[in-house]
Amino acid sequence: MDLPPHWTLASVLWMLLIGAAEDCLGEEVVLLNSKETQAELGWTSYPPNGWEEISGVDERYKPIRTYQVCNVMEPVQQNNWLQTGWVQRRGGQRIFVELQFTLRDCNSIPGVAGTCKETFNLLYVEAERDLGGVTREDRYTKVDTIAADESFTQGDLGERKMKLNTEVREIGHLNRKGFHLAFQDVGACVALVAVRVYYKRCLATVQNLAVFPDTVAEAAFATLVEVRGACVNSSEVDSDSPPRMHCSAEGEWLVPIGKCSCSAGYEEGHSSCEGRNGGGRG
Repeated sequence: MDLPPHWTLASVLWMLLIGAAEDCLGEEVVLLNSKETQAELGWTSYPPNGWEEISGVDERYKPIRTYQVCNVMEPVQQNNWLQTGWVQRRGGQRIFVELQFTLRDCNSIPGVAGTCKETFNLLYVEAERDLGGVTREDRYTKVDTIAADESFTQGDLGERKMKLNTEVREIGHLNRKGFHLAFQDVGACVALVAVRVYYKRCLATVQNLAVFPDTVAEAAFATLVEVRGACVNSSEVDSDSPPRMHCSAEGEWLVPIGKCSCSAGYEEGHSSCEGRNGGGRG
């Protein structure tokens, strides 16, 4: 395509990054999925009368472990903390946190105190090892205040309607080996149904007769990681244009540049070089 003369390679990469939104996303490397644990999660809650771990079922009636808190009848301001176990980031830079939860409409609770809230806070703290119990509040970094798109009422309870909300937030750039997530309740009636934590990576692939390895996506949305490819067997690098691709923050391979060429006596097959005289694949 013809581009205006003032456009730079960075401009082109940015357009390709935006245009790739409809392509298939990269692989999600799951670091934590509370739904996969049917035994007690054993997360740390403080104070003792705050978050409570209970057994429940998901939308498919599969047994799961959940946490809930509902001290909305208390006249004092609430400050209840729930901290997950230590999550190793395993090289992930841009970490995604997916929350599924239900939240009660304060106006639907008869005689509720004026301190009732319809939000809770998501926070995290980096650590080289498991911190054990809840640490000092000033050590946490707040990610966001989480609100429900749909809150449930007494009528929904009678009709057994779940009204499950799903919210995704990001944390990063992380520098330590792992982290704890924390959920702060300040006076809501909320059930934390599921927590899933993951990062994205570009899966290993072969392009232009070059092998590109699994590559962790970078933290910044507009950052592309340049990766050099290794020529497949019986092929040689084009010295003027060695094979390269770029791994986007969404875990997609973009902007292939350069290539390898089959060696003398071989011809290109399906992502490989094959002998012209029936000599098999290189």
